[in-house]
This record gives sequence, structure tokens and C-alpha cells, in this order.
Amino acid sequence: MLVLTLILAYLLGSIPSGLIVGKAIWHKDLRHYGSGNIGATNAYRVLGRKGGALVFLLDFLKGELSVLLASLLVATPTSIILAGFFAIVGHMHSIFLQMKGGKGVATALGVISILMPKVAVIIVLVWGAIVFATRYVSLGSITAALMTPILAIAFSYEKMYVIFSIVAAAFIIIKHKDNIARIRKGRENRF
Repeated sequence: MLVLTLILAYLLGSIPSGLIVGKAIWHKDLRHYGSGNIGATNAYRVLGRKGGALVFLLDFLKGELSVLLASLLVATPTSIILAGFFAIVGHMHSIFLQMKGGKGVATALGVISILMPKVAVIIVLVWGAIVFATRYVSLGSITAALMTPILAIAFSYEKMYVIFSIVAAAFIIIKHKDNIARIRKGRENRF
């Protein structure tokens, strides 16, 4: 049952919300506009506030639903954490997009909102403060990712939650490597 749960979590994470919303409602393929990313930030830039919010919500729900699915089907802490991780990987490396995808931030937040709700609230506030101060969404996302394992330790979450936080943060930061290079060169797009 664990293997089936992880496959389902990966497939759920793989659903390209941004691509579907862009094409179905706005008749735009996000991969051909803006940064070319299918995530909420590019959706906001290309489709507007409503489009960005809808893509964020759907990507967020993919993370939450994967964790809830695992809690119903297997209901062990390890399976729940792994399902959340597989949803994030699915979003980043979608089977429906030839193993390409988004940067995993909204999906990871959905996972964290159930696994570690206190951490989720704080990283949203940190993200918002960084974006407000710098207008760099990517810098807010990277900072929030870095803060997640630190907060997991500070709130005394079990070791497997901390390990999940470290691995998920690493995946998200690696996905932002181009953004990091652009920030260093002063070429990153502001929000």
C-alpha cells in the first residue's frame, strides 16, 4: 500500500496546474511566456492576479492532498512525510511534462501546512517580508526554504521531519540556481 500511495502522491504532484489553468482559462501556455515556468509567480505575471492565485492554490492543494491521502491509506508518519516529498518531486519533475515542472514552493508549503503548521505560518511571514522588502519572489522562496529546517529543529519536531525539511529545502534551492545567479548579477525580475 505504501508504494501505491507514493505513486499516487507523485502523480498528484505531477499535475501541471499552471499549464492547465493557463491553457483552459486564458488560452496561454505558460511555458512560452515570461520565465517559461508553470508556477504561480509566472502565472501571476502572465495571467494576472487571479491566474496566479488560482495556480498557487491548486499547487498548494496538491501538497496537502498528498499528505492527507497518505494519512488515509497508510497512516504512518514515514508514509505521510514520504508522500509529501513525492508530491513535491512530482511538481518539479512531472511525468506529464517530460520530467520538467515548477520549483515546488507552493506544493511544499501545502505539505508543510499539514506536517508542521507552526513552521508554515512563520515561513509564509518570512517569505512575505522578504518579497515586500526586495520584490524578489525567488529570494523570499529561497529564504523560506532555508528557514524550514531551522524552524523544524527550533519547534522540536521529530528527526524525520527535520530530514524532510533539509531535503525539500535543498531541492527547492537547487531549482532556484538560475534565480540565484541572476540575483547575484542584478538581473532577476522583480515582482
